[in-house]
Amino acid sequence: MPSETKQDVYAVLRDRIATREAIVGVVGLGYVGLPLAVEHARAGFSVVGLDDNSAKVDKVRSGQNYIPDVDDRMLQDLVREGRLTATSDYRDLTAADVIIICVPTPLTDNKEPDLSYIIQVANRIRTIMRPGQLIVLESTTYPGTTEEVLEPILETSGLTLGTDFFLAFSPERVDPGREDFKTQNTPKLIGGVTARCQEVATLLYRQSIAAVIPVSSPKIAEMSKVFENTYRAVNIALVNELALLCDRMGINVWEVLDAAATKPFGIQIFHPGPGVGGHCIPLDPFYLSWKAKEYDFSTRFIELAGEINLSMPYVVVDRVARALNDQGVALKGARILVMGVAYKEDINDERESPALKVFELLEARGAQVVYYDPYVPQVKPHSFFAREIHSVALTDDLVQSQDCVVITTGHKVIDYDRLVDLAPLVVDTRNATRNVREGREKIHLL
Repeated sequence: MPSETKQDVYAVLRDRIATREAIVGVVGLGYVGLPLAVEHARAGFSVVGLDDNSAKVDKVRSGQNYIPDVDDRMLQDLVREGRLTATSDYRDLTAADVIIICVPTPLTDNKEPDLSYIIQVANRIRTIMRPGQLIVLESTTYPGTTEEVLEPILETSGLTLGTDFFLAFSPERVDPGREDFKTQNTPKLIGGVTARCQEVATLLYRQSIAAVIPVSSPKIAEMSKVFENTYRAVNIALVNELALLCDRMGINVWEVLDAAATKPFGIQIFHPGPGVGGHCIPLDPFYLSWKAKEYDFSTRFIELAGEINLSMPYVVVDRVARALNDQGVALKGARILVMGVAYKEDINDERESPALKVFELLEARGAQVVYYDPYVPQVKPHSFFAREIHSVALTDDLVQSQDCVVITTGHKVIDYDRLVDLAPLVVDTRNATRNVREGREKIHLL
């Protein structure tokens, strides 16, 4: 049988996607990859998820869900029907018509982009590539990564971009814990390297995502993603600085924000807190500022926002020390309960959580610190936190025995009325006690 021509492989790929006969491979089965794999499988594709973490692979194979944004029953059904499977062997992606990369892009200790996961995956993929495949990068990164880093590695396979294989960037826009916007109904940006790359990638996502928005290049999609999170980081920094000023002036910043929110135009309200967390907001501004230096451009505004947000855990610890001092208690030796280590309410994700920095700083100042989080039973050692810690049981005796309770994550499942009744002192960095603090002087706000 004669081999397919270059025109044929493109046509075959388009037809297989349009009829949903294509096999889709998803590399990285975390907060981005697993929900995306589920959506493609729901749309009718056969999906192979790949992860180096054998525990994740085993869970997916057995239909066990570990991502809150994924429906347990849906995952079980897709696995049982054979629509979704998992592996740790890259050779299992040889038959894939589409390979989507959803791996972490952390920062180095010097706050510079770490693309090692993308590079490792690209080097593995190039060894198993064949004509007629679409490769899509979803990992958040700086503008230029797709064409300057990923494309050259994939071309060492001997295949030609735009004729033998196709490459695009489509940024993930996951916001864990949201009920209104999930993977399927969050608009999807698509930036293909060539016109054919754009066309086939757009066709793919239109099979499973409600709204797909093509843009003119990967750089546009990459810049759009880092801008989205830089926008949030800058505005969070602005309101954090406002909180510091209000504290100095003796003004309730939360009442200020509620008052400002009554204006029906010209303002979007952000909220102060102990810092910023998650995979995107703390990292993306640094990706952008790092890339800007290549063009002899200083992103002073963005870098200042990053500095303010990074300083907030230190502000929280100073606030705790002041509150304790008002009670005649020294921070050194004080018993402190940290309420919540997830980076936002009602999720189980502690990546880059400022609560962990608060925990670390309190211990460094000599406090005896424990934490409670119903969603995060343990925190394993990683680059952002050096040792393993475990959530304690939230009992009346525990709360009463503490010198101070510090609310660093405003989980809605907590009975804050009872917590405030039992705790000798509360420092609330999330305004979680807004409905229960009237007449209670033991509550100190950020």
